[in-house]
Amino acid sequence: MGNTVLLHHIGLVSATEHLLSGELARVSAALQKQVTRDLAPIWGIQATVDAFATLDDVPIDYWPIVVRDDIQEPGAAGIHLDEQGHPFALVQYSKGGWSLTASHECLEMLCDPSGNLVRAGKSPIQEQGRVEFLVEVCDPCEADEFAYSINGVTVSDFYTPHYFDPVIASGVRYSFTGAIKQPRQVLKGGYLSWHDPVTNHWWQETFFNAKPEFRNLEVLAQAEGSIRTLIYQKTPEAFKARALKSKSARRANEVLDEVAAAGNAKAKRLRAQIDAMLGKK
Repeated sequence: MGNTVLLHHIGLVSATEHLLSGELARVSAALQKQVTRDLAPIWGIQATVDAFATLDDVPIDYWPIVVRDDIQEPGAAGIHLDEQGHPFALVQYSKGGWSLTASHECLEMLCDPSGNLVRAGKSPIQEQGRVEFLVEVCDPCEADEFAYSINGVTVSDFYTPHYFDPVIASGVRYSFTGAIKQPRQVLKGGYLSWHDPVTNHWWQETFFNAKPEFRNLEVLAQAEGSIRTLIYQKTPEAFKARALKSKSARRANEVLDEVAAAGNAKAKRLRAQIDAMLGKK
């Protein structure tokens, strides 16, 4: 008998009147394709992604991603743990841009449901030596300029397990799109977080300004929830990096229009064939 792969379930839920069921379904389908086609072969993770009209409709073994208008509190957006220790995510709705964040949270939820998974490696700060990197597969390449499109829907790039390799090697893929060119590289608009076991401080390399910078977050007291939640609270710039800029938004809308035109044409032909089969004029 072959090995059984644990199947996770993600529920995409709208809690905003601005998000119609058609758009929710299109994004859900794009995330499902991303998880099955792109993430699974690289990370060995299997999951379903389904759209639900309300939070009440989500089965109890699903991890919800809830899209809302009013995520205003610092650290409220992103992935959290419920009272049973199961992950859920809150995503801020924005016209044409929320799918990038939904993709980001979906991939990171699947790769690290608890928000505490770390990988050992050499610190970007030479004098620190060996440290523990928080596994957040989208953070270093989260900006919209490194995103890609599935069915006209904008989704996030993500790094591969080779991201933590000790040295660079030719022919190795460090992120899905290839935007990351070497281990532990942080792209413009992204960041990387790690724990220094010697000092017990958490650190980041951020690239939100003109050049990369190091940031000492000091000791993070994990009273409840996860390290990822605490990191989100300390990194408000991250959510701004995912907002589609005007040029990216225009291109995303153009691609979506192209996909819609093709889908409409196919639907029209299929409707005509069905009507013919049923004897309708």
